[in-house]
Amino acid sequence: MVCRLDAGRKVLEPCSIIIFGASGDLTARKLIPALYHLYKEKQMPEAFRVIGFARREKTDAAWRGELRAALDQFSRTKPVDDQVWQEFSQQISYCEGDLNDAAAYRSLETRLASFGSEPLHRNLLFYLATSPSQFGQIVEQVHRAGLLQKDGGRGWQRVVIEKPFGHDLESARQLNRELTRYAHEQQVFRIDHYLGKETVQNILMFRFSNAVFERLWNRESIDHFQITVSEKLGVGQRGGYYEEAGALRDMVQNHLLQVLSLVAMEPPVSLDAESIRDEKVKLLKSIRLLSPEDIARQVVRGQYVAGTVAGEPRPGYRQEPKVKPDSNVETYVALKLLIDNWRWSGVPFFLRTGKNLPLSTSEVRVQFRPTPHVLFAAQCGPKLDPNALTLRLQPNEGISLRFNGKVPGASLTVRPVRMHFSYDAEFGAYTPEAYERLLLEAMAGDATLFIRRDEVETAWQIVDGIRKAWDGNPLSNREFYAAGTWGPVAADDLLASGGHVWREPLVVS
Repeated sequence: MVCRLDAGRKVLEPCSIIIFGASGDLTARKLIPALYHLYKEKQMPEAFRVIGFARREKTDAAWRGELRAALDQFSRTKPVDDQVWQEFSQQISYCEGDLNDAAAYRSLETRLASFGSEPLHRNLLFYLATSPSQFGQIVEQVHRAGLLQKDGGRGWQRVVIEKPFGHDLESARQLNRELTRYAHEQQVFRIDHYLGKETVQNILMFRFSNAVFERLWNRESIDHFQITVSEKLGVGQRGGYYEEAGALRDMVQNHLLQVLSLVAMEPPVSLDAESIRDEKVKLLKSIRLLSPEDIARQVVRGQYVAGTVAGEPRPGYRQEPKVKPDSNVETYVALKLLIDNWRWSGVPFFLRTGKNLPLSTSEVRVQFRPTPHVLFAAQCGPKLDPNALTLRLQPNEGISLRFNGKVPGASLTVRPVRMHFSYDAEFGAYTPEAYERLLLEAMAGDATLFIRRDEVETAWQIVDGIRKAWDGNPLSNREFYAAGTWGPVAADDLLASGGHVWREPLVVS
């Protein structure tokens, strides 16, 4: 039996999508391919327009040509369907203008009015694919041009922004103040593309629709969690950005804490956006804030040195372009977090992320408590592996359950075995790119997969103290790791202090 939870989803209204920063990498690699695939799958509104807003001088035809070349490279299905592209590209146009120039926004308003359709003129999705330092001025300018109405008015207007949402708590609060000066919080859609991944969304479905696991999802059955987001690549050409951000700001404050909140939150009262986001915020606020002494014991940073990844030599972080030769910026973070609520009291959550690791993978491993030390456990000791459940977020998305089984034969031999669920094998359908789902939800006005103001600020409260504790302290020898390894020795010590070990991510072909 199949149950459609979105059967009552509202029909998308005609709208115009205005992309600020239209000449940038995000537009070419993600946004236009996502919109093209939504159009190809007949999921776009009946009528729509896409307008690129950027400073460079170019015609509609020239911009369309650039986008087609990018689509040939970045489309998730190849080759690109020429007929579909021709139809789709006719809805695309370009508006030249400087982000500080009020006249350019008036030209944008004139362009929208020329469409001759009130919904295309008033239902507006502003996508800010620009530097975060420009978010405030863009929102102010579109408001002054009469395109963004805080009090509703005719149609709807929404503002989509990309991370980073500030670089610390105070800057995040300042950014939120700037945005909500001209738009209601309900009009602001903060994107974390991780929340658009099909398997991340499936965490809630898995937890709350399966009684066999829901009953086990507590401190009585679970020993600890391990959340891993690893990358095979180094920082490459992003050395300048990484010198400012580091892995803590780039990955922990957003991606890892978002996954943690979905894994550990209480069941919402309903599936509407605010109910789900309420529970995520409650969970984040339950995370025990770390004192300087806690940080020394529970948080590890690391930085890669030269090594080999999949047979390819890699330079050390300090040898990467735009990186200081004596930089102490972290390319790896591992931390132990505790949640002070009834369900998770005493259960540690171990999070880790890093660059130049052996695999690019994301997973949540649920380690169940071991069986009592009698019968099989008494005879096998540590060889009797505790049960574990692994939620594979990427790649080879799926779920695996690890349990102990008897090896066939006359002897009584126990060995861990696995049961695998694979999305591809089970459903045989494509998994949409995260931006496809997120753009669709933004046009529909469904904020479930977007981050609310208090989520952002609470997450910054958790990591700000860690950043301050690291400032001015040089890395120790136990915090460096060779490219192609699973991180520094200090990260192994973090788990060993509680009798745990890191489990290598599950590889399923």
